[in-house]
Amino acid sequence: MGEPADTEPAETAARPGGQRRVLAALALAQFICSFAGSNMNVMINDISEDLDTTVQGVQVAITVFLLVMAALMIPGGKLTDRYGRKRCFLAGLVVYAVGALLSAAAPGLGVLILGNSILEGIGTALLIPPVYILTTLLYPDVTSRARAFGVIMALGGIGAAAGPLIGGLITTGISWRAAFVFQALVIGVIVLLSRRIDDPLPPDPSRSFDTAGAVLSAVGLVLVVMGILAADDNVWLMIGLIAAGALVLAWFFRSARIKEASGGEPLLSLRLFRNRTSNLGLVTQNVQWLLLMGTSFTVAAYLQVVRGYDAVQTGVVFTAATLGLLASSLSAERLARRHPQRTLIMTGFAVSLVGVAVLIVLAGSYATAWAFVPGLLFIGLGLGVMLTPSVNVVQSSFPEEQQGEISGLSRSVSNLGSSFGTAIAGTILVAGLSKGAYAAAMISLAVIGLGGLVAAALLPREAVAPGGPERPAASTRR
Repeated sequence: MGEPADTEPAETAARPGGQRRVLAALALAQFICSFAGSNMNVMINDISEDLDTTVQGVQVAITVFLLVMAALMIPGGKLTDRYGRKRCFLAGLVVYAVGALLSAAAPGLGVLILGNSILEGIGTALLIPPVYILTTLLYPDVTSRARAFGVIMALGGIGAAAGPLIGGLITTGISWRAAFVFQALVIGVIVLLSRRIDDPLPPDPSRSFDTAGAVLSAVGLVLVVMGILAADDNVWLMIGLIAAGALVLAWFFRSARIKEASGGEPLLSLRLFRNRTSNLGLVTQNVQWLLLMGTSFTVAAYLQVVRGYDAVQTGVVFTAATLGLLASSLSAERLARRHPQRTLIMTGFAVSLVGVAVLIVLAGSYATAWAFVPGLLFIGLGLGVMLTPSVNVVQSSFPEEQQGEISGLSRSVSNLGSSFGTAIAGTILVAGLSKGAYAAAMISLAVIGLGGLVAAALLPREAVAPGGPERPAASTRR
């Protein structure tokens, strides 16, 4: 029974056309989910006017979407082991499409949050872990995996960076609602391409699922991020929510430790955190997406609310970040052959921090929109250089049987970074939309970025053998 499941993916991977279609489906899935997290940044004025809400209301919708992804990504990764990677991938696509169409028809902010923030968030949590698990399993050596992750991270980064431009063009040319119809159409294309996907590992229906752990982890993360969002309204509420979230997360880790010690299977194996290389890689992933989404929200909100730019003008400015990210991401395979992953991640952080500094200096000195282009270009180049090696470091640190867990944890950490970026920068910005608030938000992102650079510097000079510690032979296959 198990043999066809192992050989069929290999045959599919051996066919160039089939392999390209599979990679296209996986990359487009990452693209549309990243696009959803950033395209609303240029619709702030349009949505707030149409739905009779505020900038903060739109910020909440964006942050809740990112938060739902982060909170459910670990359970989503675990479900792939029980129900299969392809089945979870397709289920996530369907839920996402329903959420996108509901958002397009939303009569008010509540329905928009239900469709975009909740349903699209749940769909993303189901479909993204299989993207990274399938890529890790189908591309066993460092060169091919770097190439595949390079394409996926390039499309993901472009979705996040080009989301403002694409969303701006659709919003100005048609309506902000049409941007959600666009997402549903892309999902349809992904479903067609997904017919060629074969699951490298058969599902195991006997695998248990830690429902209590899933609830505790989700509630804990929600409370922490909602606490950050409450910072500009009530400091004591912020402290209370963050403290409550920390207590719930501590409860989650304690229950996982007890379940693991008794021979059970917790939602998240604490053994994952015993790998120092993976832990540092997770930190770099979190900070990378925090920088990307935090910068995107801050610059987009500032340009529209303070400078009075429309959606298209704001989106055009972000083209610089898109071009930089595309150029460096698509070079991932060549860079992986020539440089250690630690060097690439450190270089990426250094270039991105230069970009943040340039954004602060030039935006404060010049009134023209061109003042934002050099900084965004640097940020795009830096993020493109380090996104792929960070993912590769984490995924390659574990064997096949742990790919479901580490993929869910990895994506959760990354999306939590996106949530933190939008929540932290957005909270500072909406508290007082002025040049001072813009600079304060960007400086906050730069300080956190320095923490990411330190984590990258602590990575071992020699990365873990591609394919994981229990599959050393994978690193020699060409």
